[in-house]
Amino acid sequence: MTEQTDTRQGISAAIIVDGGRVLMIRRREREGKLLWAFPGGGIEAGESPEQTAVRETSEEVGLEVEAVRVLGERVHPNTGRHMTYVACDPVSGTAGIGAPEEITEVAWVAHAQIDDYVPYGLFGPVHQYLDEALPR
Repeated sequence: MTEQTDTRQGISAAIIVDGGRVLMIRRREREGKLLWAFPGGGIEAGESPEQTAVRETSEEVGLEVEAVRVLGERVHPNTGRHMTYVACDPVSGTAGIGAPEEITEVAWVAHAQIDDYVPYGLFGPVHQYLDEALPR
């Protein structure tokens, strides 16, 4: 019997909360149903998910962050990609479009708006973290 595995690189996403909102980006191209997402990208060889979350946030939105902890991992149901979600705290900078070839918009999203941006729901551990970190 042959086991099927996804050989594409894993993805790390940064969950960044500041001022009672979470940072989201609008991708230029959909990946499955995914249009709005958290800053993130491919984990490079020799890089931890935490390092990837920090690097990708800097590249995509020009915000310097510090990784706090891994919230969880899963195979994303809409993209089939292995995902790691990393809670990050902002350190310096202002979020903007740092990679216009990849993203078209950035938004600081309040708890009540999350379903408008992600109508198919968030990964449980991310949802729980945001329930605790964001005012309702």
